[in-house]
Amino acid sequence: MAGPRLTLDETFRGIPPGSSPVSLETVASQKWRPADNSMPLPVLSLDEAAFRENCRQMFAYARSHGAALAPHAKTPMSPDIVKRLLGQGAWGATTANLQQTAVLLKAGCRRLLLANQIGGEASGRRLGELLKEHPDADVRVFADSPQSVRALAVAGQYAGRPVPVLVEVGRGRAGARGIDAAKDVISSIASAPGHVCFAGVAAYEGAVASADPVATRIAIEALSELAIRTFHLVRECAPDAPLMLSAGGSAFFDLIVSALQPVATADGNATLVLRSGAIFFHDHGVYERALRAMDERKGFEVDGAIRSAAAAFTPALRLWAEVLSRPEPGLAICGMGMRDVSSDQDLPIPLNIYRDGCLLSVNATEPLTVSKLNDQHAFLRVSPGTDLVVGDVVEFGISHPCTCLDRWRIFYGLDESGQVCSAYQTYFR
Repeated sequence: MAGPRLTLDETFRGIPPGSSPVSLETVASQKWRPADNSMPLPVLSLDEAAFRENCRQMFAYARSHGAALAPHAKTPMSPDIVKRLLGQGAWGATTANLQQTAVLLKAGCRRLLLANQIGGEASGRRLGELLKEHPDADVRVFADSPQSVRALAVAGQYAGRPVPVLVEVGRGRAGARGIDAAKDVISSIASAPGHVCFAGVAAYEGAVASADPVATRIAIEALSELAIRTFHLVRECAPDAPLMLSAGGSAFFDLIVSALQPVATADGNATLVLRSGAIFFHDHGVYERALRAMDERKGFEVDGAIRSAAAAFTPALRLWAEVLSRPEPGLAICGMGMRDVSSDQDLPIPLNIYRDGCLLSVNATEPLTVSKLNDQHAFLRVSPGTDLVVGDVVEFGISHPCTCLDRWRIFYGLDESGQVCSAYQTYFR
């Protein structure tokens, strides 16, 4: 495991003051439930049953299309979650930087995609030292320029073995912008034998997406075509090497599979690897909309049958907060804010109200809504007739798991009854 196992005390959110220290492994014995206020709030929780089903659905999709999964660890940055995904058959895991790579290597993960540029030669030396510490690790890294390749060649020199490199193509973020730029990267890899070697081609389709579904599809098709052209050039330079085609976030992986899987299959020595990460957690906002859009294009096909992606996946994360104040009619102040919950894609969505652990039947003319967040406060607009008092617990859905989980050192798994049955340490800092 990456570092010593934690002992939880009241310095961690969710642990009641005066509690005896508890380990991650024994937290279930406390029988805490965020809904009954037996934990100090706010608390972030994972619906374990929903998470398991989301995993089952995504692995079934990948298997039916002959694709591999390297789930992006930046979403939870929890080695325990990553190991669960590896145990279900993931090829490996994806990281976004050297720190995340070091965390997973120290946790025993041995196959990683470092799906980013690492920087210059100083970062190359750092990567090389890390690889030297883990001589049995298979770490494949992205490069989108000759400068990136030079940094990875430095890493290979320090590691004492070649670094496998995927040529990254892209628009909207990093990535070689066209075939000529991709050729420059390929030439740089070919000119540094012994320090770097060809591993394949990578892209990220989410960076070219927009609010217009037609324009998004056209942009993803253009990016896929650039990836395919680049792949054929890489294959010419590495005729016998097992190569990888990698793309796929959690919103448009169906378009990637339809474009790139035929190329991997025809090659005969290549694997399509999806890096989807947020899909295993899902949400009540940006990804909920993305899966509805996938259903409109009939993209979620498993074993030849079109399924509803929106029905197959369930939001697994919840944020629980207590009502602190009812300072005026129509307004409630809840004890959570920007330090606790994502707000980059949408504000949190109130789902349920609990009083003394019991779910209330809300009699209101309009749903509750969050109108804004401060650092520690949520402003909840309350319609007339809503029975909401200080001390009630509000259960919120979130939008965008990646920017919610990174606010927490610990999040708690809940069983079907809403009781804490597990806890997960994160390594964002």
